[in-house]
Amino acid sequence: MSQVWYAVLVGLVAVERLGELVVAKRNLAWSLARGGRETGFGHYPFMVVLHTGLLAGCLVEVWVADRPFTALLGWPMLALVVAAQALRWWCIRVLGRQWNTRIVVVPGLPLVTGGPYRLFRHPNYVAVVVEGFALPLVHGAWLTAAVFTAVNAGLLAVRIRAEDRALRSVDA
Repeated sequence: MSQVWYAVLVGLVAVERLGELVVAKRNLAWSLARGGRETGFGHYPFMVVLHTGLLAGCLVEVWVADRPFTALLGWPMLALVVAAQALRWWCIRVLGRQWNTRIVVVPGLPLVTGGPYRLFRHPNYVAVVVEGFALPLVHGAWLTAAVFTAVNAGLLAVRIRAEDRALRSVDA
């Protein structure tokens, strides 16, 4: 029965991700209409596959490998998943129209330094990292957590370099 509830949780995260894509698409159109330039797009399809794989991996590992729900690990990990979602939506709210799943710079707009951006240069990626290991571990999918975390570390190294280059173009 816990597997069913876990599938509901993963489904809710998937719906949340679809909501992000709706916001991102709207913000992309807004940015491009104001002269925004997208950079770092080469890694974007891989990012989509990786994040889709995270959700699929959570379900497959829990159902196929019959991973148990262990309350001592599962409940704290669920709290981290919820915290990651809260941080992600705080980032989206603070960045407003500038938030996107893609790297887009709109000339003339200042860097956002409020909200979670006071604390971290890339707080949305903190949310991604936390969610990437916590969501699978809610139901003991340790293999998915390990693989996603390792592959995502490489992706984030590429993405953060690309984003920092784009942000420096704003600083200049």
